[in-house]
Amino acid sequence: MTPTELNALPAPNFWRRVSCCLYEQLVLLGVVALTFLVPNLLLGMMLGIALPSWLSFLYLYLVLGVYFVWYWTKSGQTLAMQTWRVRLIASNGFNLTRPQAIRRYIYGSLWIAPCVLLQWIFHLEKWQIIEMIFTVALFIWPLSIYLDRREPGLRQSLPDRLAGSILVELPKSLVKLS
Repeated sequence: MTPTELNALPAPNFWRRVSCCLYEQLVLLGVVALTFLVPNLLLGMMLGIALPSWLSFLYLYLVLGVYFVWYWTKSGQTLAMQTWRVRLIASNGFNLTRPQAIRRYIYGSLWIAPCVLLQWIFHLEKWQIIEMIFTVALFIWPLSIYLDRREPGLRQSLPDRLAGSILVELPKSLVKLS
């Protein structure tokens, strides 16, 4: 599709975004297992050391950043986005540049701030923290499309509006099963 045709496509609705996000979280389990858990387990078993939690968080944040930025700049779609026919484009209709993708990733991870605040206020522990993060990432953050007052077919989430990117739903005719 040409950039002009991509710009004319509608934005995905709330439930398509939630479904894509849920599938993305399943894909990310594999990414995290391979790039985070395996090296940390080997480091712990071989050298008997564990990374401090802040360093583990920073490492995981960077690994996920590389994953998203690479896919968004390469094709505009992560694996989950391909499945749900959702594509991320720049406002000019082309793929995001690396700086745009990095900004989109940073703005897209702002949902972590309220989670940290809630954890601090309510002294959440273990599974409570995971449940809260899952709920906020999966349901609360996609609700930010309703802060956009445009007509429903054009609504963009807060990270997209801040980064100048556009999430579009691709037509079924573009999906080719082989």
